[in-house]
Amino acid sequence: MQFSRRHILAGASATALLTAPRGARAQTYPDRPIRLIVPFPPGGAYDTLGRPWADRIKPHLGSVVIENIGGGGASLGAAAAARARPDGYTILLGGTLPHVNEALLKSKPLYDPVKDLDPIMRIAVGYLAIAVHPSVPVNTLAELVAYIKANPGKVSYGHSGVGGTNHLIGELFKSVADIPDLRQIPYRGAGPAMTDLISGQIPMGIVGVQAQSLGFHRGGALKILAFTSEKPLAAAPDIPTVVSAGFPGIANASSYGILAPAGTPKVMIDKVAQASRALLSTKEYQQLMIDMGFEATPESDPEDFRRVLAADVALWSPIVKSLGLKLD
Repeated sequence: MQFSRRHILAGASATALLTAPRGARAQTYPDRPIRLIVPFPPGGAYDTLGRPWADRIKPHLGSVVIENIGGGGASLGAAAAARARPDGYTILLGGTLPHVNEALLKSKPLYDPVKDLDPIMRIAVGYLAIAVHPSVPVNTLAELVAYIKANPGKVSYGHSGVGGTNHLIGELFKSVADIPDLRQIPYRGAGPAMTDLISGQIPMGIVGVQAQSLGFHRGGALKILAFTSEKPLAAAPDIPTVVSAGFPGIANASSYGILAPAGTPKVMIDKVAQASRALLSTKEYQQLMIDMGFEATPESDPEDFRRVLAADVALWSPIVKSLGLKLD
């Protein structure tokens, strides 16, 4: 009888766990590692941001395991996150590029970035730089525009891929500066574009503001003429912004942040947001972001990130439409 009773009690306990209300399960969250999907291969800006976040969030949230799922301009990885069980154990490192690509550049989107993903928190903003090879005889953005107009059809700029933020900023620059003869040369990634820029194969590039590009600038391998930020960057306060250079119409920031499958319990979303906020508020992490060319955003929350992503789509929609861009 005693043996039978133990088994009955064990079975009752197991049933209670399986049928426990979602709110009760959420109170113990997380009790196992969280999977962070990075929708790009290792080495890019998203991976560069995701790894220190995952490593340093452990004291606040527990173990986070990164899974890189590249392909389709971030579609494959983001779709995998959107289709995952909304239990808080699969989250996505997304942001401006994946959101805009799926909302505007896909004829057959794999998921709905608005309906299928719930924003948790923006963790960083990043900017782009308009740079030239040292052989180009210009030192300011105004001089570059004059040089392009004086050499119609002879100047081209490289970028990391069709439909990427680098490409869109380049086309926005052409429109704002009235330089339609500036040709674009798409590359398959930021690395090849940077290689050709510093070797002089292309005269101009729209590149990410990261430790590598800043190092090339300081070493004389390229000249950064302006950042797309509105205010000087802490990483390089001596370099002009597009606003101070007289081209405020191309000021733009790319957002990076954490999202969850739609329907993830709010208590779990709030817990990840609170943990991220605690991490991003530390001086050590903020300095790390500056050194990498980014800016931490500890003031963000789920609704703030939702508004930012909606504004990104609204900003780029007319430009994408005018270019007739599609990625599939």
